[in-house]
Amino acid sequence: MSNLRCTHCGEEGLEAGFIMDSGEHSSGFARWVEGALERGVFGGAKLFGRPKWEIDAYRCRYCHHLELFASRPS
Repeated sequence: MSNLRCTHCGEEGLEAGFIMDSGEHSSGFARWVEGALERGVFGGAKLFGRPKWEIDAYRCRYCHHLELFASRPS
């Protein structure tokens, strides 16, 4: 995907990476969850039955702007 253009500065050549999640019981990477944030009784996000998508992250080599794309359900 090196032919992607940065939406901030317009340069071509975004570098692939990922958004790390190191919280308790995490899978090591962040996901996008459909719908507004709803908190459960203990303050955590309600996730049951909600689609979760993996996030593809790219960083512009010139201005360091991040571009995020929800790519596929996990």
